[in-house]
This record gives sequence, structure tokens and C-alpha cells, in this order.
Amino acid sequence: MKKIILVFTTMLLLSCNQKQTQLDLEPIKKEVQKAEEAFKNLAQTKGIPVAFYEFADQNAVIKRENDTLIKGKENIKLYYSDQKYKSAKVNWIVDVVEVSNDGSMAYTYGKYVWSIKDFQGKEREFKGVFHTVWKKQKDGSWKYTWD
Repeated sequence: MKKIILVFTTMLLLSCNQKQTQLDLEPIKKEVQKAEEAFKNLAQTKGIPVAFYEFADQNAVIKRENDTLIKGKENIKLYYSDQKYKSAKVNWIVDVVEVSNDGSMAYTYGKYVWSIKDFQGKEREFKGVFHTVWKKQKDGSWKYTWD
């Protein structure tokens, strides 16, 4: 019995002292930063509706005016099909990129500027802070799950 306890205790101590391999998160942060840049570039070249659809995870959620939640990629597409978004413009700068320890999730935040024409055709500008949650897809790409 003493031998069993000694073996068990030794195994327990050895397993506690093993160093766990830490994933290098810097290359993954760069991947997420590239996804943000591609997302922004698509919004600026092909339009906001295309970009928010293309970069959405199947189960993405966006929070918009009056704290409305739009759930799901197809509903996001429907939301941005409103005529006012066809000529809207957006620009943003990422200030922070953080990645989960396993490299499967990330979040970003920074500053944005929206430009949109009001019902009288006058250009209006809105500034703020964005926060986006990203999920690594099975194909290795990054899609947002929350914006």
C-alpha cells in the first residue's frame, strides 16, 4: 500500500512540474489584424453591406441603434440592404488586438467614423469606439461573431 501511495504521489508531483507549451500569440494577432484590414478595405471598396456580410460568422450578432441586436449572417445582410447603407462610408483604426490562449477567438477595438447622408442629402458623420469579437473558422480564416 505504501508503494502505491508513493508511486501515486510521485506521478502527481511530476505532472504538476511539467511546463505547459505556450502558444505564440503574436502571429495570430497579426492574422486578426489582417482580417480587420481586409474587412475595412472591402467596406471601402465594395460597400458596407458586402463587407458586413462577407466577414460575418454564420451566427454573428451586431448591435445597432437603440441597442437592437441583429442575429445571424442572413439577418445582417437584410439589415444592411436598407438604401441608406448603399452610399454610407466607414473607416476605422484598430487600437487593440487580443487573442485567446488557444488562438481560436480574438477581440479588437478602436475608433471608427461613419459618414452617411441624411434624408435631406446632407452628409452626417458619427464617431465612436467599436468592439469586435472574432472566431477562427475551420478553414483558418477569421469571421466576426460580435460587432
